[in-house]
Amino acid sequence: MSKSATDLMQEIIFSAVLDVIAALKASSKGLPNTLLRDLNAIHQNTTFADLPKELQTAISASVSASFSRLLKEGYAVAPRDAASARPMQARGDVPRGPRGDGPPRGPRGDGPPRGGRRDDRPGGPRRDRPEGRTGERTGPRPPRKPPAR
Repeated sequence: MSKSATDLMQEIIFSAVLDVIAALKASSKGLPNTLLRDLNAIHQNTTFADLPKELQTAISASVSASFSRLLKEGYAVAPRDAASARPMQARGDVPRGPRGDGPPRGPRGDGPPRGGRRDDRPGGPRRDRPEGRTGERTGPRPPRKPPAR
């Protein structure tokens, strides 16, 4: 049985992280202060060019190995443009509107009227406030009365 995509991606990412840690250790040449300096230099806005040469090499090799592994496991790897250039499958004989995403739009005589006043809708007009209330309340609501026992 083949692995799920989640399991495969976890293995790939875990392997890449281990490769990067080994490359960081190698770039520090066994000196702990250099390793800490290299680790502290990596932050959210670090670019690929800012990384040590050994780390750049390890990342490039890891990315290449990841794509090879995905292809070997049977997953399709293609540029984003190539994936969107494929024709979409037919969805049946459903008439589509001018945008192609739903039923035809425009005035039609076979359905309920669109828009209109609120009075036309079930339940009558909408009331914004209960009858008998004239002014707007200022400040917080008063506390609720306890239920009668």
